[in-house]
Order: sequence, then structure tokens, then C-alpha cells
Amino acid sequence: MPPQLHNRVDLSAKVVQGSLEHLPRAVREFVESNGQLCEPDYIHICDGSEEENRRLLERMQEEGIIKKLRKYDNCWLALTDPRDVARIESKTVIITQEQRDAVPIPKTGPSQLGRWMSEEDFEKAFNARFPGCMKGRTMYVIPFSMGPLGSPLAKVGIELTDSPYVVASMRVMTRMGAAVLQALGDGEFIKCLHSVGCPLPLKRPLLNNWACNPELTLIAHVPERREIVSFGSGYGGNSLLGKKCFALRMAGRLAKEEGWLAEHMLILGITNPAGEKKYLAAAFPSACGKTNLAMMNPTLPGWKIECVGDDIAWMKFDSQGNLRAINPENGFFGVAPGTSAKTNPNAMKTILRNTIFTNVAETSDGGVYWEGMDEPLAPGVTITSWKNREWTPQDGEPCAHPNSRFCTPASQCPIIDPAWESPEGVPIEGIIFGGRRPAGVPLVYEAFSWQHGVFLGASMRSEATAAAEHKGKVIMHDPFAMRPFFGYNFGKYLTHWLSMAHRPAARLPKIFHVNWFRKDKEGKFLWPGFGENSRVLEWMFNRICGEDNAQLTPIGYIPRHDALNLKGLGNVNLQELFSISKEFWEKEVEDVEKYLEDQVNADLPYEIERELLALKQRISQM
Repeated sequence: MPPQLHNRVDLSAKVVQGSLEHLPRAVREFVESNGQLCEPDYIHICDGSEEENRRLLERMQEEGIIKKLRKYDNCWLALTDPRDVARIESKTVIITQEQRDAVPIPKTGPSQLGRWMSEEDFEKAFNARFPGCMKGRTMYVIPFSMGPLGSPLAKVGIELTDSPYVVASMRVMTRMGAAVLQALGDGEFIKCLHSVGCPLPLKRPLLNNWACNPELTLIAHVPERREIVSFGSGYGGNSLLGKKCFALRMAGRLAKEEGWLAEHMLILGITNPAGEKKYLAAAFPSACGKTNLAMMNPTLPGWKIECVGDDIAWMKFDSQGNLRAINPENGFFGVAPGTSAKTNPNAMKTILRNTIFTNVAETSDGGVYWEGMDEPLAPGVTITSWKNREWTPQDGEPCAHPNSRFCTPASQCPIIDPAWESPEGVPIEGIIFGGRRPAGVPLVYEAFSWQHGVFLGASMRSEATAAAEHKGKVIMHDPFAMRPFFGYNFGKYLTHWLSMAHRPAARLPKIFHVNWFRKDKEGKFLWPGFGENSRVLEWMFNRICGEDNAQLTPIGYIPRHDALNLKGLGNVNLQELFSISKEFWEKEVEDVEKYLEDQVNADLPYEIERELLALKQRISQM
């Protein structure tokens, strides 16, 4: 990664915690070469202990990076520079020798399925940013495990960072510390290098005491060298390198090489009144209720939902042919706005202690607040917005940033699954794809086959609020809910998914598609959603058990008219919820075909073309 430097400094004198001598050889070489390059004043090898965490939080409090929230137990608030609030897709790149290894070459315009950077351009960008970038700061060495320590599905990373906020957050989001180094020994690890890009003394004052360098932000993945490099942003998605960078982009590439799947999916356990249990994985784009589904309180009497993970699933077929999944994370990094006692009571209970909040509003009694929390404030309590200003609802702007976050330990979730840290993973029997579709797409349907299911994932679309220059809502393509997270060519990714059908003895999960968001002509939701979604999961559960409770349609199997349990639900218009319009689906197929032909182009597997053609024919015969 770093260029060779001639006048080497003795780094042992800079170590304030831990010792370079006791690190595994490859880890020590990684730390020393980047220590020489980045020139930190101190090096701190993290042990992950309570004491270390306490000292770090106190130091950040003294420096004004975070503030203690006195209403809760060990909860903290960070407010960022307003220019550093989200993942930046335009500055997130995959480095490969050939462009086509990273992204398909589209017929027209730029690829929407990732960004490629050449090795030469990356070398230049790297050398323009990293030399001396940690001057005046501490380099923290974070050994972390994605997945339960010692699980055959787990992978180890070492992140070097100059951000104490990253250290505290990585301690929540991963298994982090001395035990990881012991388990690693001389094994392989992913090299992660992160800097906020603000050497001391500062050239200009910080906003909110938040170090970042937006002009030079770059998040790069070098799969051949098993390296992730991030510069200029302190925001979680760009700086907690175990998360999307490692767990999806880098792991996706490893999964392709090693024959498993790294997916943007929640994992939940569902138990019926007879005590039978099944595990499902589900992929939804943002703003489609993924965390809400993972932590749902079912309204159906006698049914139980438990959460294994809310965001990422690593899945591998075992020797018996079962698809086993682990949640590689150790915490939830959830979007705060919209989370409430109504939409997600279990999340609200999870975040009351040991949580780091970022860019939410603060109440004058030391609590947090955001849009959609729906909790009345006590008399006299005022709100300070994420911009650190007094706020009232009349201000005409939100009090919390729309992408504000809570970073909270998964073990605190009241419905965490007993097997959530099982080293061998949980057996997945159903996979759900879904999106926010106001029109045309039924509440639920089941794929005809594995190949048809992969096609459903490839053709996922969802309503998104477009960039400001287009007013109103647009339907965006988001295949597998992975569009910003592919670590290699999406055409090859599809081939990899399709290849699972050829594994000897593989017990392939059933694949479903859901849409909780269909609206009537007045713009009202046709389905109540939230805990009532358990009724749809019950139908899936029974389908997995082999029940004959479905009817054939051109797009897939839908529930027979009496198969959805609607007991206790008010007036639900099933006919409208499940109607399939020929006109709508002709247009849908045309849009999906155009997208895949243009974006995946020569790399589109013939099985997907075949599914597209078959769907076209079935619709034409309606």
C-alpha cells in the first residue's frame, strides 16, 4: 500500500498502549509501514476492554467530539460537520486491473452498478493523501472479527484509524480487541486503513469539532491485495470499514472466490404456535422497513419473531446442503428518523444504553429526538437540532438529519435470537426480496424456481426520493438491494448466484417478493404493514412446509384467496392488493429489460435473459 520511505522512524517509542513486538508478524508489518507513511504522534493497539472504551469516550467528551446524554445509561451524541453525513457513492471505488472485473461495461453512459478506478489513478490518489496525514494524532490499531470469533464463516480485519469515534463505534459494530489477535495468529486478514485527513496543526477550524476533509474524500477497495483504504470522511458508512466496505464489497469478492454469498440482508427466526421454527433472510433497499421487519412484534397470536441481524448476511451451504447464515456484525447501525414505539418498539428498547447517536436532535433534559419518534415532550423541554441550534417545528426543516444514526449493541435487543452468535450459522429456508412500489406489484408472490428467484432479485426496483433537481418520487433499480455495494461485476455476481443451483445436494431456499407499500387510487396504503406483515410471513412459512395454498399467475405464485390469515384485520381489499395488470407488467418488463441490457450488457447471464423472455410471453398471454 504505502510507497517505500527511506528515513525510517523507530515506531516503538510512539506506542502508548500494547506492543508492536507482540503483534503477529504480518499485522506488525502492516502497522509499521503505515506508521512510517502516515506519521502519527502515537500508536495505540486496541484491546477492546471496558476500561479502554471508558477512557476513549471521556477523552472525546473533553475534546467536544461527543456529548454525554444524561437521560440514558452510557449514551453519547456526536454531531458531524454538515458536509460529512452519509456514504458518498461518487467517491467510492473498486480498484482492479481491468474495468470489467469491477463493473459491467454499459451500452451507454456511466455504470450505475459501481465505480471503477485504475491502479495507476489510485496510486496517484493514495500518494496525494496519505503521507503525513496523521501528524499530531494517534493511530489506533483495531483488530476485529466479522462474525462470531472462531466461527468457520467469520473473517478478521485490522483497521488503522486516527479517529477515536471509529474505535468506539467499531467496538459496538464488530467483535474487537485482544482476543481477535490471539485467534488470528498468522492467519489472513483484510487490511483496512482510514484517516480523517486532518493532520495537526489544523489549516482551518473544524465544524462541530468534527475532523473530515470532504474535498479529498475517497473510499477505495483493492480486492487483489485484500485492502480497503478510506480518506477524508468520519461518517460511519465510510469509516467503519468492517461494515459495507468489508462485509459487502470485499466479502462479496471473497464469497465469489470461495463459493458463498455476502448479502445486504436481514436474518430473522420465525416460530409458529406449534413451536416449529424457520429462518428467513430478506433484502430491501433503504426506506423499506428492513430493521422494522427484523425486529417485528407479530400481531398473529402464538407466533414469535426473533432477530439474528438487521443488515448483512453471510451465507454458505454446509455439508448437508443447508444454506447456513451468520450476521457478521455485532451491533445495529440504524437510521433514527422514523423509528418509534409504533414502528419498531424493540429498536427503541435496544438503544437506551451503551449507544452512540450521530446527527440526531437533543432534548434539554439530556435525551434524543428525531422526526417520526412520535413521543410528546415534557412541558418546558426544548430541542436543539443536529445543526446545534435551538429548534421548533415551525423552523421548516428537520431537527435530526434524515440519515442520522444509532450505533447500538445487538445483544441488547429484547428479541435477539438465541442462536444469533451460533458459529455454524442458522439454516435459511426462505429468501425475500422487496421494494417500495406504490402501484402494480402484489403484496407477496413466490418464484417458480431458483433461476426465476435470482431474476426477481436482479429486477428489484423501489420508489426513492430523487435528487433535488427531479421533483417528486422516482422508481429506482436496486438489484438485490446491493446496487451501491457490489465488489465486482454484477453480471458475474448473477452467474455466481445461479451457480448455487448446481451444488451437489444443495437444499435451495424458496424465494419470495413482497411489497408492503401498494396504494389505492386515493394514495392510501392498501396494507397496514408493521406487525401485520407476520400474516404474510405465515403464508411463506406454510409454503416452505409444503402447503398447497397458492395459485399460479404470470409473475409467480400468490396466496389462494383464503390462504392469508386476515382474522382480526379490518377491511383489506385483497382483490386490489393482488391484482396483476397486463398494461403495468408489460411496461415493467420493458423497463427491466432495458436496464439489464444497458447496464449489464455483455455480462448478462443467458438464464436471466431466458427468465425475462418467459415472463414477457406469460404476460402477453394474459
